[in-house]
Amino acid sequence: MMKHGKVWLAVAGLVENERGEWLVVKKKYGGLKGVWSLPAGFVEMGETADQAVQREVFEETGVKTEVERVIGIRTGVISNEISDNMIIFALTSVVSEPVITVQETEIQEAQWISKEQLEKGEGVSKMIPSMIKELRTEGFVKQPLSDPGKQFKYTMYHLFL
Repeated sequence: MMKHGKVWLAVAGLVENERGEWLVVKKKYGGLKGVWSLPAGFVEMGETADQAVQREVFEETGVKTEVERVIGIRTGVISNEISDNMIIFALTSVVSEPVITVQETEIQEAQWISKEQLEKGEGVSKMIPSMIKELRTEGFVKQPLSDPGKQFKYTMYHLFL
């Protein structure tokens, strides 16, 4: 887990199956303990945010994905001192009927749940009903630009517009 001092960067992944159900997890710890939420976690040193979301979804659920687009940003300040930022991605599973494998050290449960059920908000992260109601399908997609110039010395670079 990579936390850069008091500025945090996290990612969350929205994976929707062919039936329109969302892949959600219940964490065993933290503010979302026992509550349905999107698979999420911190960006680690040496990885891009889009790589981090694929890793987190796979670690928590065993579902291999591809990033489609950026669909949201959540930003806040905790206790007037920690800048807590999250990039929310839409992903697709690389297989049509993925099998969920729960990472038992962090995750209590993982499953596909219908948007109608999640929208009710019972035992669900407050972010999810808002996403269902307001989600814009366009989002930002990964662009072909992979290097903004040698002077920056990027070893990896992804632009979403």
